[in-house]
Amino acid sequence: MATQTTKLSVNTRTEKGKGAARRARREGQVPAVLYGHGTDPQHLTLPARELAAILRANGTNAVIDLDIEGTSQLALTKQVDVHPIRSYIEHVDLLLVRRGEKVTVEVTVVVEGDAASGTLVVQDANTLEIEADALSIPEQITVSVEGAAAGTVIHASDLELPEGVTLIADAETLIVAVNEAQAAAGAEAEEGEAATEAATEAESAE
Repeated sequence: MATQTTKLSVNTRTEKGKGAARRARREGQVPAVLYGHGTDPQHLTLPARELAAILRANGTNAVIDLDIEGTSQLALTKQVDVHPIRSYIEHVDLLLVRRGEKVTVEVTVVVEGDAASGTLVVQDANTLEIEADALSIPEQITVSVEGAAAGTVIHASDLELPEGVTLIADAETLIVAVNEAQAAAGAEAEEGEAATEAATEAESAE
């Protein structure tokens, strides 16, 4: 459980816009906005290297103890925008939280174990929406398919959630299905044949 917070000294920013954001990034800073609890949004800059280290250690649902020019604020990383090519952090949205407060977040679903021989495991959901204490957000939800037979279906309601964590996603959300390998291969082949036939008919119509 992510129960520890990391302290980070940040600065307020008065300049806004793309030009100001680019200058901040050139100086090793990440533009950010802190909001929540009915307060006016605060525009900040965070040290890029330290922020990246926090996210690597705690995941995208990291809770950071912000030191905003001498004032301490707890914040949850609500959204992290990463450059699609260069992979640096472009911008961060931070949600103001308090100790003991419940927050709704999405966590990663990880499938572990080996299903029965001759089966194919299909993961349908990669994330799951839950509610948890802001300082006790699980890094991931683990689903075991060890020895699962063909026909096994696991829904969100079947998951064992950590203590204090509540499911927010639809209980009927499909997480994992264990299929017969041959049947799965046959279905894929049928889809391929159907696509080929459709393409042929389209060419004929032209």
